[in-house]
Amino acid sequence: MSSTTIIRKIKAIATCSMCKKVMLDPVSISCGHSYCRRCIRHFCKNQTINAEWSGPVLCPLCLKPIKVKNIYDNKQLASLIELISEVEKTKETEETERERVCEAHKERLQLFCEDDGQLICWRCERTPQHRGHATELVEDVYQGYKEKLEEAARNLNELQQECTNETKWVTTQINYWKQEVETQKQKIKSDFKRLQTFLHEEEKLYLWRLEKEEEQMLRRLRESEANLEQKSEELKSHILELKAKCQGSAQNLLQDVKETLSRTCAMKLEAPEIFCLEIQTACDVAKLYLDVKRILKRHQVGVTLDPNTAHPALTLSKDRRQVSRGCSQQNAEVSSRRFTAFPCVLGCEGFSSGRHFFEVDVGEGTAWDVGVCMENVERGPNMKQAPELGFWAVRRCTQNGYVALTSPHTALELRERPLVVGVALDYEAGAVSFYNMTSGSHIFTFPKASFSGTLRPYFQVYQYSPLFLPSCSE
Repeated sequence: MSSTTIIRKIKAIATCSMCKKVMLDPVSISCGHSYCRRCIRHFCKNQTINAEWSGPVLCPLCLKPIKVKNIYDNKQLASLIELISEVEKTKETEETERERVCEAHKERLQLFCEDDGQLICWRCERTPQHRGHATELVEDVYQGYKEKLEEAARNLNELQQECTNETKWVTTQINYWKQEVETQKQKIKSDFKRLQTFLHEEEKLYLWRLEKEEEQMLRRLRESEANLEQKSEELKSHILELKAKCQGSAQNLLQDVKETLSRTCAMKLEAPEIFCLEIQTACDVAKLYLDVKRILKRHQVGVTLDPNTAHPALTLSKDRRQVSRGCSQQNAEVSSRRFTAFPCVLGCEGFSSGRHFFEVDVGEGTAWDVGVCMENVERGPNMKQAPELGFWAVRRCTQNGYVALTSPHTALELRERPLVVGVALDYEAGAVSFYNMTSGSHIFTFPKASFSGTLRPYFQVYQYSPLFLPSCSE
């Protein structure tokens, strides 16, 4: 009887009749039958809670009553099961380590062809394929190649250690860079806090630029880190492969040994890219922004009035820089672009990106609206000036003073009466701000918006309150 048959019969004896598997933690009951501890306990529990069964718990095999208190460990069977497991593992190892034979001639692979780097038999040596090649006995070349593989493994270990060190260095660089960015961020914040509200808007812009710079550099550093980690995993994989070969049989070690060595020697570790960790986003707040008017005018654009949008009651100057309210123009061309509900007019210039600033000379006027609006706003009877409907403007009222046209309106407490109002638009930031250009002070900034489409300068003109648009040079 073969050993395989014997093992199969022993496993059949050690198989639990409930789960049909080799018993796990075997126990015996009073009738002498054995089961997995978990299986018999589960069986007994189900029987005792079964409402249709009121008798004693019976053995599934012989139907004899089971005394639950008399279930005991079967140590001999447990030892037998453990022995079966060891025998199966030994058999698998023996099959794995069994000496290989030539597939073509069924002879033992006792020779190693140096020219082709292959294991061959004595008959292969005489074939035209290997005739004249340098061949050696496996026993003679085994040690030499084993030493080469071990040397290759040592080299890879050194590369892997170097890779680990480089990864730590890049991680240190990332931490250093983040600390430098944070330090610079705090410096920018500290500087801007000393200035007026306008400077707070500029502070947010510079911090946004710094964060973008931080993101870009961190992305590059993390890509470098990820590449090193990937290289480290490749090196570990090759090391494990070489160790496995060195621990196996001579035939297993020499199988494709030259190709393995070739791949090993080809592995190189590229040094990570050296980044210049010097922050580019920096500003001397005191030097650049003490003059609010100067910074606003860096983005100044010249604005002229669009006659095709003007309400019929408005009169525009020839240069389209001044508008006043007078008698209704009977000959005004009918157009869907023209305001009809309120005496309003738009600027010719459209803004769909970037930062822009323009000035409006309101003079001694007692009432006016100044700001920007979406190009496609309502211009007829349903017109309502509010941010959700595409208007961002401030108003001087004859009776109620100054208000921002939010929903509801926001009252503005101004210390000085503005003769010239500045309107600043930052399209990407979603910000519309207003300034008293007489004193250079901030008036109001609308809550952040998400612009889409084109915005244009917007004006509403009241009786005896003409508006004038200075050119950039004035």
